[in-house]
Amino acid sequence: MAKSDKAAAIAELSEKFRSSVAAVLTEYRGLSVKQITDLRNSLRGNATYAVVKNTLTQLAAKDAGVTAFDGQLVGPSAIAFVDGDPVEAAKGLRDFAKANPHLVIKGGVLDGKSLSPEEITKLADLESREVLLAKLAGAMNASLSKAVYLFAAPLSHRSGHRRAACQGRGAGPCGRCSGCGRGPRC
Repeated sequence: MAKSDKAAAIAELSEKFRSSVAAVLTEYRGLSVKQITDLRNSLRGNATYAVVKNTLTQLAAKDAGVTAFDGQLVGPSAIAFVDGDPVEAAKGLRDFAKANPHLVIKGGVLDGKSLSPEEITKLADLESREVLLAKLAGAMNASLSKAVYLFAAPLSHRSGHRRAACQGRGAGPCGRCSGCGRGPRC
């Protein structure tokens, strides 16, 4: 690879590190080209999966200020650069690694913070952003419904006491009924 090509590759990788929400380092030793293509297709929309050269990636990560991959760039390496939902990308990688044990998740970086393989698995166990937002909206709606019920309870409680008082005397407060609730004061 010519020196100018290396410089361009480093610049491109540095830009990917800077523009991505997260990046996950994997080892793909033992995977076929078809399996890597299937992995790329499963991550499409949330991440791009690229086979990288270790030395160039190390230089690009250093240039971008990413220290999460220090010492991990050995063997055949590939990086999933996450542009979409990091939870969905982590789920895609985890599920593919379960089906294809040759894919090894080495580590990652999310918003500048280093992630271990265990933390990436925990991230994959989270529900998607849409589900979490729906649960939050449901919880807020339930809280509002409870508040409305609590504010309305004293009013219905007072009208229940009036009716009981009217029925106990035989005539309602209006003098015309026996607490039927249809009169102006029942």
